[in-house]
Amino acid sequence: MAKVIFSLFNRQILVGAIPNAFMKLNPLNLVKNPVMFVTEIGALIVTIGLFFRTGDEPFVFGLSIALWLWFTVLFANFAESMAEGRGKAQADALRSSRRDITARKLARPDPDGDQTNVSSYQLRKGDVVLAKAGDIIPGDGEVIVGVASVNESAITGESAPVIRESGGDRSAVTGGTLVLSDWLVIRITANPGETFLDRMIGMVEGAKRQKTPNEIALDILLAGLTIIFLLATATLLPFSIFSVRAMGQGSPVTITTLAALLVCLIPTTIGGLLSAIGIAGMDRMIQANVMALSGRAAGSAWQWPRRDPGPPTW
Repeated sequence: MAKVIFSLFNRQILVGAIPNAFMKLNPLNLVKNPVMFVTEIGALIVTIGLFFRTGDEPFVFGLSIALWLWFTVLFANFAESMAEGRGKAQADALRSSRRDITARKLARPDPDGDQTNVSSYQLRKGDVVLAKAGDIIPGDGEVIVGVASVNESAITGESAPVIRESGGDRSAVTGGTLVLSDWLVIRITANPGETFLDRMIGMVEGAKRQKTPNEIALDILLAGLTIIFLLATATLLPFSIFSVRAMGQGSPVTITTLAALLVCLIPTTIGGLLSAIGIAGMDRMIQANVMALSGRAAGSAWQWPRRDPGPPTW
């Protein structure tokens, strides 16, 4: 697979992540993350409370708490959108490398035979084409005549050219690679839309966000801690009201203060970045020329004993 590395602060990814961060404020989306869901509910309650203030609580205090709570939720959404944006950028980069190529179609497997120039999108499985030095191979196929040096860096990321020849285990060629020397007669083995590059794009776009066992266990722990701290914070209000009435002085704790306390107690940082960490792990695998279709696969790959694997292979 082509190794396309995007900067951490790529402008295109940053611009795309900003509106996605606001779109992810939908409670139906955040309900999957109990920590951030509770934080959003707290931000909503504090925001509404600004218009129905009671007691001596300053307006600036309530406004600052509301802004910080919304910033916490938006930051978590933005981090996840950034990670997702990098994955989409990888798919776009692969898609941009797929282009229409003029192919030399042969009536029979003879380099000196009659040739017809056709579009690579018109080639079908079983067609025979000729690729000379300087030509881009129009589609996935098998070499049936000839031997040549082929640059496959556009697909594998490996800069060193490889030898492709008829017979043996070095006869397969991939569409989009460049013939550096000599010529090849190739029998097409995949229809348009079924090539290696098409399958790669489909795998990147269709990769599902499956959680690893560690993430599942951490989710359960975070949900448990959220419930415990939520119950602990909720009991403070009746105790505060009882204490004020018993002492005959003071004022009960406000909802704004309780919301701020709850967000400080629950693990908002871990809950906000958990999904982004998983998606970023899959992105690291892509940069290593390995396609991981789930967080479980990415975790297993990075836990594998580290040895020098040599050039990236599929």
